[in-house]
Amino acid sequence: MATAVVFLILDAIWLGVVSRNIYQREIGDLLLPKPNFGAAAIFYVIYIVGLVYFCVVPGVAEESVMRGLISGALFGIVAYATYDLTNLATLKGWSTSLVFIDIAWGAVASAIACAIAVAVTTRVVSAS
Repeated sequence: MATAVVFLILDAIWLGVVSRNIYQREIGDLLLPKPNFGAAAIFYVIYIVGLVYFCVVPGVAEESVMRGLISGALFGIVAYATYDLTNLATLKGWSTSLVFIDIAWGAVASAIACAIAVAVTTRVVSAS
């Protein structure tokens, strides 16, 4: 639950406030007037399950926030690079600068969400 809460809050701030103008400027014609919330929900469920399974669970098992942080960053890089580089390879007008911005964001948001989730979960497990 901690992973989902942290990642969703971070991504909402990123998409709604910080990067809104970046996406509009870089790929404006490709953006829908209104996001497909069903597709977004499916992405978030799958992505957060991946973060928990591949990053948070091993971090908790080792009682290592650093393991969660590093695993989260690597998972974010792999996932966001897959998306962005595929788009760069197949879509007209996909922005090269957005590739780097998006991959960096995926690494940072995933690392933070996983590190916090490991810290919270380890503390809760230790307290019980």
